[in-house]
Amino acid sequence: MIYESYVPVKKDRDKRSLVRHRITLSRTKTKLVNKVNAILDKYDFKTDLTDIFGVLGIEWLKSLLLKVSPVDRIILSTSIESIQTINYQIDTVSKEISNYASRNDRNVRILLSLTRIDVFAAMLISAEIVDVRRFSTPWKLVSYAAGLAPSTRESAGKTITGRITKQGSPWLRWILAQCALTAVKYDSRLGIFYTRIKNKKGHGKAIVATAKELLVIIWYMLTRNELYRQMNKQRYQQKLRKLE
Repeated sequence: MIYESYVPVKKDRDKRSLVRHRITLSRTKTKLVNKVNAILDKYDFKTDLTDIFGVLGIEWLKSLLLKVSPVDRIILSTSIESIQTINYQIDTVSKEISNYASRNDRNVRILLSLTRIDVFAAMLISAEIVDVRRFSTPWKLVSYAAGLAPSTRESAGKTITGRITKQGSPWLRWILAQCALTAVKYDSRLGIFYTRIKNKKGHGKAIVATAKELLVIIWYMLTRNELYRQMNKQRYQQKLRKLE
């Protein structure tokens, strides 16, 4: 089936651009962090600090500049400077994302009731789906919007299922997988679902299946305008206060 093209209105396109930009910044930071960690491993530098990219951690990293080769000194110093700049940029974008979410975004407030879904994740999911009423069933959302449905083909009169299609939004597929990885540790319902699939097909396929299950739950929540039935009410109120 070929679905008609959908173009979101400007405010929804702006929301998408904002959350996608934050992902880009985070991925850039990850590459720089990996460069720094590679240098630390190379010289076997160790520290008891839990966050080497926090204020104290940055000071410690700078103290190492004279202990490495000239080339590594340039790489380390410029990486530190870039990480500090990106941290500021991520903070700026994150505040704007919260501002967007606080502007009576009903979908975001509903999605925040899910286990371990933060404002950024809720905004990204909401921005990629836009209007859940476009999808008459949860399976159409799973297949068309996220590409999490298995591919199928006919052979000798039999239907054979394969890997997921990966059609639709790679951003939505990515954030659902990230949320699934966390949710299986703290959400009993999804944890049991994940474990059952993992025992049969392994971790990777179990996470994909859990991401799909999570999206089905999201479709019902947004369609019915309902909060997650197994939500932690205290934690949910804490999330809402962050929007104020």
